[in-house]
Amino acid sequence: MAEVHGSCDDRFGAVRETLAGSLDGDAGASVAVYVDGEPVVDLWGGYVDAARTVPWERDTITNVWSTTKPMTALCALMLADRGELDLSAPVARYWPEFAAAGKERVEVRHLLSHTVGLPTFDEPMAVEDLYDWEKATSRLAAQTPRWEPGTEAGYHAITQGYLVGEVVRRITGRSLGTFFADEVATPLGADFHIGLPAEHDHRVAPVIPPPVKVPRSEVPFTPVVGAGEANTVAWRRAEIPAGNGHGNARSVAAVQSVLSGGGTARGVRLLSAAGCERALEEQFHGVDRYLGIRMRYGMGYGLQGGQRVCFWGGWGGSLVWNDLDARMTVAYVMNRMLSSTMSDDRALGIVLAAYGGATA
Repeated sequence: MAEVHGSCDDRFGAVRETLAGSLDGDAGASVAVYVDGEPVVDLWGGYVDAARTVPWERDTITNVWSTTKPMTALCALMLADRGELDLSAPVARYWPEFAAAGKERVEVRHLLSHTVGLPTFDEPMAVEDLYDWEKATSRLAAQTPRWEPGTEAGYHAITQGYLVGEVVRRITGRSLGTFFADEVATPLGADFHIGLPAEHDHRVAPVIPPPVKVPRSEVPFTPVVGAGEANTVAWRRAEIPAGNGHGNARSVAAVQSVLSGGGTARGVRLLSAAGCERALEEQFHGVDRYLGIRMRYGMGYGLQGGQRVCFWGGWGGSLVWNDLDARMTVAYVMNRMLSSTMSDDRALGIVLAAYGGATA
């Protein structure tokens, strides 16, 4: 088995073994498990490059794709918990321009649950246009929904971050990335960034694209973002709150353990207990018209039926899993994308191994 580094409580030894096994012949990855807001597993191993010549270090970070979305959702939940954001209020209360094209009654919760009907940009957009916040948000504000908001769900792969992020900006006067840094990452000491400053570039493990590309004709989103975009400086510097967060498993779990810990992690309270429960409020249960599978969507998270679990994963394999009953958060971050979907068996294996420790 591959060599792994870090710390791991004895009862979670299966997590260490699962990570080591998954790294045989793979690139690099990190795993973290937090229980009651405290770390019980913090492991990493493998390499940052496909040639397997540069080791993955303790502070290596990488682009986690859509595992950024739970970070953005947490910001909205915090504002709701403070009474600054009503999740059932019209978006236009905070963002007046959004009322265009018949969207005056669209509610904030529709943005968080992929049910607003703005899954992509109707007008032509280049990848470079994603780096222009004003262009992206103004175009979404002007669009007509593709379905009656709240009646259907279709994964908003890129647009969700701009939609939720603009509401956060209108309320706080700060960009989503700045709000997250000030109110979440800094208090928690979490090494997660939405918009990566240049001084961290040397720690970034480049994304290794999946072996099979998605045919353009099967991708319903505009613009088409290739995996290699994550390795450009422009992508790192931009704020794309649905997909360009940079971190490792430790930082992902450090942030999301606020939810599984009842609002507190390592002595820092960001939410009330009731505020955490809002993530579990089901907004949609049915087949997602783009993912093609049955989904349960809560407030910014996927829900696991029959359990008090909220989760989300990133393109190619990363994952965060919050179990509010077990008071446990599990995070897996890697740089080699094995598939063209949002997850694969590597993360699932880690989650199952973590449950083995939690019940030991």
